[in-house]
Amino acid sequence: MTHYRISEAARLIGVSADTVRRRVESGSLNATRDEAGRQVIPGVELARWAQQLAHAPEDPTATASSARNRFVGLVTNIVADTVMAQVELQCGPFRVVSLMSSEAVRELGLEVGSTAVAVVKATTVIVETERQPR
Repeated sequence: MTHYRISEAARLIGVSADTVRRRVESGSLNATRDEAGRQVIPGVELARWAQQLAHAPEDPTATASSARNRFVGLVTNIVADTVMAQVELQCGPFRVVSLMSSEAVRELGLEVGSTAVAVVKATTVIVETERQPR
């Protein structure tokens, strides 16, 4: 089973190490000790906490869709010419970039600072991990 040191868990969740320690001390996050005696968080526990923290802002479009990957965010940059545009959104800690027609940017009323939803429906999603020693 995968385990994470307090500092690693904090980095992955996006909180301070003190926050992780307080969760462990309060009993709301289980920890064990590794062979060196350091506190470690089981990966399963960290995943459970990550899911609890993952509260996206409410989707302002209220649109029914088969796409499950919907990221609400703020438009942070638009680079457009007469035909095409690159629109950047900051969706929580993630930067999402979309290429679309300049006409679509105008029709959607997109401007820096406006709220938008990035909808991702892909047939291919690549998952990577660190190479494990053999």
